[in-house]
Amino acid sequence: MAAHPDVRGFFDPATHTVTYLVSDPDTGQAAIIDPVLDYEAASARTSTGSIDAVMRVLREAGLTLAMVLETHAHADHLTAADHLRRSQGVPIGIGERITAVQSIFGPLFDAHDVTPDGIVFDRLHADGDTFALGDLTVEVIHTPGHTPACVTYRIGDALFTGDTLFMPDYGTARADFPGGDARTLYRSIQKLLALPDETRVFVGHDYLPADRTDYRFETTVGDQRAHNIHIGGGVSEDDFVAMRQARDATLKAPQLILPSLQINIRAGAMPPPEADGRQYLKMPLNTI
Repeated sequence: MAAHPDVRGFFDPATHTVTYLVSDPDTGQAAIIDPVLDYEAASARTSTGSIDAVMRVLREAGLTLAMVLETHAHADHLTAADHLRRSQGVPIGIGERITAVQSIFGPLFDAHDVTPDGIVFDRLHADGDTFALGDLTVEVIHTPGHTPACVTYRIGDALFTGDTLFMPDYGTARADFPGGDARTLYRSIQKLLALPDETRVFVGHDYLPADRTDYRFETTVGDQRAHNIHIGGGVSEDDFVAMRQARDATLKAPQLILPSLQINIRAGAMPPPEADGRQYLKMPLNTI
């Protein structure tokens, strides 16, 4: 029987993001996956209320934080990974293809401090890598398509898919960001759907479909394979690609995409100070 980690999800209604606290029941060693740093766009002010709530639960449960894991460089929220690294002394892990994302977005934001080598992260994980979380084993599954760097973490009987899969009644990630590809996304998802039916699936976001009123973020591989509205029931690769491309053409950019990406390619660190001593986010103009 596969190991059964304890999983607690923390839903952030402002960004529809789920941060996960995952722990080994035997040793109390814990990881935080996809932590959210609160950001108020109108004032460009960050705060830590969301991640503080996760840390309170961690302390109350007597757990020890061992690491932070990112499924990818998010385009819809700022990560609290660097805040946790500085405040808790823990390393940040991400898929090794983050270098491709840095090479795309570093120049876009004129981010001279960002080098496309992933060095700002502590651990770069390749497909098939394994490492320990207490007595549990974490397996890295490279699942590109939404971005080149997306990974899924398999911890015992639990999968943490980031944006690759959503709840079955909502579907799959968009694939129209730079470096994204719908055909690649289809093939990545097939890796996950080949796992045992009873494998728990924890998704990175939940957006309510028209006929649901409660937020959900846990399902199973079997449920995804049978019922996912985009890819379940044996949908062909070509049909998925056609659907995904047509749907993506109707989607707007995420509200926080510009601040999120330039912070997240820095592992959550703020940009270096300018000559006046202040730190700035840069917003590239798309002029007529």
